[in-house]
Amino acid sequence: MLALVIKTFLLQAFSIPSDSMQNTLQRGDRVLVDKLTPWFGAEPERGEVVVFNDPGGWLDFPPPEPNAFQQALSWVGLMPSADQQNLIKRVVGVAGDTVECRRGGQVTVNGEPLDESSYLYPGNTPCGDRPFGPLEVPDDHLWVLGDHRQNSQDSRYHMDGPAGGAVPVDDVVGRAVVRAWPVDRWGALSVPDAYDELSAAAPAALGLVGAVPLVLWRRRLRAAAEPATRG
Repeated sequence: MLALVIKTFLLQAFSIPSDSMQNTLQRGDRVLVDKLTPWFGAEPERGEVVVFNDPGGWLDFPPPEPNAFQQALSWVGLMPSADQQNLIKRVVGVAGDTVECRRGGQVTVNGEPLDESSYLYPGNTPCGDRPFGPLEVPDDHLWVLGDHRQNSQDSRYHMDGPAGGAVPVDDVVGRAVVRAWPVDRWGALSVPDAYDELSAAAPAALGLVGAVPLVLWRRRLRAAAEPATRG
């Protein structure tokens, strides 16, 4: 019964298998993924780091063989099943957003430039190797990119797919909320300030009354997490 509850509702740990999210996440890091929020009707938002199932053809290699420890954690729901093919990326655009990145330029969301300097891997450009758009993110989908932009097979590389590279929301396992291991890298995975600025620009389409409380709530959450992430 405990295993069923954990697998269905609570947090699950995932191991980072690649370098696509450096330096936010390093290969071998363990993150805790919130599987509870989606049950209350929430959907991933811009700036969040999400784990999702392979939408089809994104991963071209078999999953590694699990050891006994990993199998035990998988049984109680603290690690995913060994046969699951999961990826982890940052949400840049949500349904209805128009996303674009011209060669040598910044990513733009609904025409607004996105400042990615706080997390983009040093030396990378936002899309110099793979420009995209402008394109509209379909309903119930997300546009996702890796923080190590020149080493990430993300939405840009699957634009010939049925959703133009976007990931179905139904494939999302949950939001990565904490970098839990190794201990010296422990810290909350908060939404960068640049996405608050995009949210603040949304009232023209969504209404000022709804957008401002969201921005304030995010800032309070970041301020509360700040002491724990220092050092």
